[in-house]
Amino acid sequence: MNENFNKTLKSAETEDWLDLHVVRPFCYWWAVLFAKLDIHPNTVTIMSMFVGAASALFFMHGSFYYEGTTGLLLNVVAILLLCLADIFDCTDGQLARMTGKKSRLGRILDGVAGFTWFAPIYVLLVYRFYLYHDIEFGWLGIENNEQNTIIATAVVFVLGLISGISGLAGQQRLADYYIQAHLFFLKGEKGSELDNSVQQQKIYDEMPDDAPLYERIFQKSYIGYTQKQEKRTPQFQRLLQTLKKNYGGVEGMPYPLREEFRSESKKIIFWNGLLTFNFRSAWLFLFCLLDVPVMNFVFEIVALGLLTYYVNRRHEKLSAKITEKLA
Repeated sequence: MNENFNKTLKSAETEDWLDLHVVRPFCYWWAVLFAKLDIHPNTVTIMSMFVGAASALFFMHGSFYYEGTTGLLLNVVAILLLCLADIFDCTDGQLARMTGKKSRLGRILDGVAGFTWFAPIYVLLVYRFYLYHDIEFGWLGIENNEQNTIIATAVVFVLGLISGISGLAGQQRLADYYIQAHLFFLKGEKGSELDNSVQQQKIYDEMPDDAPLYERIFQKSYIGYTQKQEKRTPQFQRLLQTLKKNYGGVEGMPYPLREEFRSESKKIIFWNGLLTFNFRSAWLFLFCLLDVPVMNFVFEIVALGLLTYYVNRRHEKLSAKITEKLA
């Protein structure tokens, strides 16, 4: 299995310990099964979207403090469903590499899958707070009446928006970009999916008139996705431009500098991995089981926000240093 399994990975360097030793091997056997059933990777991605979104219905319930054993079990079901969604989301990429069924639409779907899980989860977590907030009101010494409940729920809704849009979406978008950047220097242009907005806009402009509407919508959204990645990484964009201008691309780059970037980037990848599913979801699960899911919004905004700033700043400094050496 080892050789066949390794072929389904992007790179062991971009996987955290849990993914590499637990999640990915498990996903490999799912990929083997789906390959035998001739199920397309995009179908698996769509399956993950539905399973992940369905978990929101169970996260909506209070856990043991509010709904007793039944609530605890419903939250455990929610956790298992979201973990299954993540397994399918990992399986689709391994299945695509195993079968050679890679597609541009698959790359776009893979990028938005997580958002389709967490959008309904976060909305229903706000509703959960509206129903169950005795713990938080007790911490703050707030009288539990209808007026205070509505005001507090409005505040939590704003926290959920910030956490979902600036937190989850922005943080995972940047984390995905840095993984592809690392693969770009490790494996070259063909070994990564480091897309850029100019390239994606060209693809959109060249789409035939009879292209399905959903493809146009996904492609248009992906242009915005890549633009936001580029906006957060100006020094890395300078590095890419210098590489293209002076060396024609990463393949022509002097090996010592390419290896220096890869080596330093690998150190950043560890911290970058904390912005992806495993670490952030562990905190979501903990806060929901403890019946204080609003703390997940605070954690994403503050703790993961600071971590994102650190990863971004460190990667930009590395990019500026390598650019100067190339120039």
